[in-house]
Amino acid sequence: MVDYSKWKNIEISDDEDDTHPNIDTPSLFRWRHQARVERMAEMEREKEEFKKKKQSYQARLMDVKERIQKKEGDEAELKKELEKIEKEGKDIDRQEDELINKEKKAPWNVDTISKPGFEKTVLNKQAVRKPDENLSEEEKEARMKKFVKENEKLCKQYGMLRKYDDSKRFLQQHLDLVCEETANYLVIWSINLEMEEKHELMAHVAHQCICMQYILELAKQLDVDPRACVSSFFSKIQNCVPEYKEQFESEIKGFKDRITKRAQEKIKEALAEAEEEEKAARLGPGGLDPAEVFETLPESLQKCFESRDIELLQKTITEMPVEEAKYHMKRCVDSGLWVPNAGDAEIGESEEKDSDSGNKEAGDVKSKSESGDDKLDKTVDEPIYTGVSTNDLD
Repeated sequence: MVDYSKWKNIEISDDEDDTHPNIDTPSLFRWRHQARVERMAEMEREKEEFKKKKQSYQARLMDVKERIQKKEGDEAELKKELEKIEKEGKDIDRQEDELINKEKKAPWNVDTISKPGFEKTVLNKQAVRKPDENLSEEEKEARMKKFVKENEKLCKQYGMLRKYDDSKRFLQQHLDLVCEETANYLVIWSINLEMEEKHELMAHVAHQCICMQYILELAKQLDVDPRACVSSFFSKIQNCVPEYKEQFESEIKGFKDRITKRAQEKIKEALAEAEEEEKAARLGPGGLDPAEVFETLPESLQKCFESRDIELLQKTITEMPVEEAKYHMKRCVDSGLWVPNAGDAEIGESEEKDSDSGNKEAGDVKSKSESGDDKLDKTVDEPIYTGVSTNDLD
């Protein structure tokens, strides 16, 4: 059974059609309305005072309990104060019940019989796309590094997903990934995978990258935030017309071709850089490459270096014109093929161990200089061949 009794006691200012002829009806209605407003205001004051009183009681109760727990002050006095406050609490509970009953028994009126269902109107509106920020290249690079540091693991998880529903769910759970930085990271990752010859994995990551780029492009066309386009894109790609699907697949194919080309370019750049570093590492004291210098030497000198025959080398240089011999010897010294004064250094180091052997070598050198080899005496003092063969050259 429905209880309709609560509808019998409704207070309305103009609820009487007929009044005494000697009573001014409009004034009566105004007095009734004023009295109702005053009673409601009084009720609100009572509720506000009771609220403050209850808050004060709760604060004092918590304070005393904390002091007892921390053993601050006389414990007996604190317990007495706690009992006193708890008694006040019983009175407060009683007053609260009385106030609730009084409010329930109050007659309904136009202000209490109903409440507004809507206090404001809210219109659903797509988030506006953030304008492109005018950042310098250094600032963009710093932002990209920070993004990768914080989200690299999530980007890789997205790149490894295979089903559209899984990708959609993952991006909706991680909306911060729906941005240009994620697309850039997937491009770089695809290039690295292609350089590592992981072609199938590269093709899969490229597919996920194109999905992200389509979401970003859709956001630009609608001029909304990309995060608002995740659901729209995946719904469209899963239920699209054949022409749209064909265009999407064509875009993936073109992207993979560009990735392959760029990977090959980076491999060539890396090889060239490694070759330059290797060349710089083998440069002689004069800044010349020993391999290049060896290739420009006359065939007779090349045979001397290949056979590592010092006597043959000295004889060959003696038979050459002075200027040509000086030219080739200087290039050999600058490239490190021939180290001048290395014999004297080795003699000085081994003098204490084998003085006789050292004296013999010095005598040989002196006899050769006195034998009339005037073509070599002004170039270097008995250089010693360092040992480079054609097998060591690139």
